[in-house]
Amino acid sequence: MAANPSLPELLTVEEMYRADAAAIAGGVSGLSLMEAAGMAIARAIRGRWRPRLVAVLCGPGNNGGDGFVVARLLSARGWPVRLALMGSVDSLKGDAAVNAKRWTGGIRPFDTDILDGEPLVVDAIFGAGLVRPVEGAAAALIEAINDRGLDCVGVDVPSGVHGNSGAILGMAPACALTVTFFRAKPGHLLLPGRDLCGALTVADIGIPESVLPDIAPRTFRNEPSLWSASFPWPRAESHKYTRGHAMVLGGAQMTGAARLAALAARRVGAGLLTVAAPSEAWAVYAGDQLGTLVAEASDPAAFAALIADERRNAVLVGPGAGVTAETRACVLASLEAGKSCVLDADALSVFADGPETLFASVRSPVVLTPHEGEFARLFGGHGGGKLERARAAAEASGAVLLLKGADTVVAAPDGRAAIATNAPPDLATAGAGDVLAGLVLGLLAQGMPAFDAACAAVWLHGETAAGFGPGLIAEDLVDGLPHVLAALKVRIDDRESGEGR
Repeated sequence: MAANPSLPELLTVEEMYRADAAAIAGGVSGLSLMEAAGMAIARAIRGRWRPRLVAVLCGPGNNGGDGFVVARLLSARGWPVRLALMGSVDSLKGDAAVNAKRWTGGIRPFDTDILDGEPLVVDAIFGAGLVRPVEGAAAALIEAINDRGLDCVGVDVPSGVHGNSGAILGMAPACALTVTFFRAKPGHLLLPGRDLCGALTVADIGIPESVLPDIAPRTFRNEPSLWSASFPWPRAESHKYTRGHAMVLGGAQMTGAARLAALAARRVGAGLLTVAAPSEAWAVYAGDQLGTLVAEASDPAAFAALIADERRNAVLVGPGAGVTAETRACVLASLEAGKSCVLDADALSVFADGPETLFASVRSPVVLTPHEGEFARLFGGHGGGKLERARAAAEASGAVLLLKGADTVVAAPDGRAAIATNAPPDLATAGAGDVLAGLVLGLLAQGMPAFDAACAAVWLHGETAAGFGPGLIAEDLVDGLPHVLAALKVRIDDRESGEGR
């Protein structure tokens, strides 16, 4: 039986080993887990394709054992099956060896001849824990699968995709379908591996949910179930003052950036919003949005005076602000005032020569929202995959780190991290990042915790863009947000009423 592919917990390769071990220690045999895995893969194949020639490629480990089960079950259903094994049957161990003996068909050489006739390929070569580049006969087969454009099914992950990082170790097949077990792994959601997984099925193979508390996962799919409990829906007794007073530092030249952010913060629920506008651009801001307050801030001292007002509880600095000493001073003033802060764009770049000054000033809830270029300026020394880099940066800075991209990662200083999957390519448009920063600001102003606010903003941003589709510009994100919020509320209310029955 397939599990919900949107379950929020993601398990690293090491955590999945622990889940397997805990299930076995609790009385679930390894053979039954392998049989259930093979059944799930075979069922997914039958649900997607009509009977056809199948080539099952088995590696030397448990993934290969899964492949033997798939071959046996499909063959029993009348599908013509070829099977090739990397290495010898005698070298197989444990449950994989048992299932190899249960396979009564022939075993072919591990070479590209098995791909003749355009079969459906079952890639059961390597699992998610592969640590070295794919080479030799496996590389030749994978290259041939891709060159011939064959339909391919990945067992756990496409061979060559690392389960933790999504990195491609040399090469990997482009799968139409990947079947994994119990919980997805970060590598299923992170690029570039995500693009090779095709449709992802997360199958229930008998590992009990009771193993999760001991594992205590710290990585999640960014879904509403992760943060909906803290989402700041207005209550009957709410009024504009209880919903927070946000402030945005307006730039003198690129005024559109701050105006987009301000409108997004209001759309997502901030009760009041003030733009702190430089004197030379005051008229631009004052004549724009009827519901936005505009206050003159001719220099950092004037800005600091504005944020000293206790009613102004959240501030955004960066969009269109300019890479200047004044922007840097406004960032430090915001942090010194103890406000919840969103620092974006220029507010990050101004600390490229001395990020330690920024990090040392972080005491209140702070969300940093860099793209990869801005991230490199602040955290250039952090290597590894995107998830690893975001986590290290959050720990180093003491802030929630929102590392943007098609696979946006939100990481908290305590080690929690969430990966987004709903951002369409249409978000590659000017101003989209300003809207995202404004969404985070609006949620912080309403008291949502920083990690939850960043995750919710990313999800809303992606969902709104996906709903609009081609032709998207940043303004459309703000206009489309109410529809997404309404659908989200229905979704949450339906789930809560279902749990109450």
